[in-house]
Amino acid sequence: MITETMTFSSDALDLGALPDAEVLARSQREPELFAILVRRYEAALLRRARSILRSPEDAEEAVQDAFTKMYLYAPRYAPREGATFSSWAYTILNRVAYTKYRARRKERGERAELAPEHFEALPDARAEFLEGLSLRNEVLAALAELPETAARILHLQFIEGKTQEEIASSEGLSVSAVKTRVHRAKKLFKRAYDSQKYE
Repeated sequence: MITETMTFSSDALDLGALPDAEVLARSQREPELFAILVRRYEAALLRRARSILRSPEDAEEAVQDAFTKMYLYAPRYAPREGATFSSWAYTILNRVAYTKYRARRKERGERAELAPEHFEALPDARAEFLEGLSLRNEVLAALAELPETAARILHLQFIEGKTQEEIASSEGLSVSAVKTRVHRAKKLFKRAYDSQKYE
């Protein structure tokens, strides 16, 4: 795990109560503070990566790559309503993991499908419009145009990074009902998102 290779100064540990966004900003001047964010999110991001990649080694590599990108892209991060650091971190992790997933499949020459609970989360040809989810103002504006139920289901899966099984459990729905809602919500989102280009 990453935390096993990092050193934590007593000062960094004392700053553990700072909000994520402040830790990220300060880590640009004091790199050792980034370890606080690693400590806070590594376990959760590893669970997400393993659920996608099914390989502990690939998952750890994906999480390391994701944290590297977070640090490098830190100057671009700006907290917004509905787009917290955690949602930004999950978005980066999802992209890295899906890229690695496709690469591994290509290496093996396989065409097997993702597990059902991850299929809708994969940014496939029908869902390219979700590529920058939580990172662009127009995405948040499009989400605001959706009915509350549709916006919530997309937020849970694509911004918070929850699996469809987790959503089904927290929302009191079956996995098939979640899949149906996600599919419908994505169509509504695409319509709202595309309409912004012609206003």
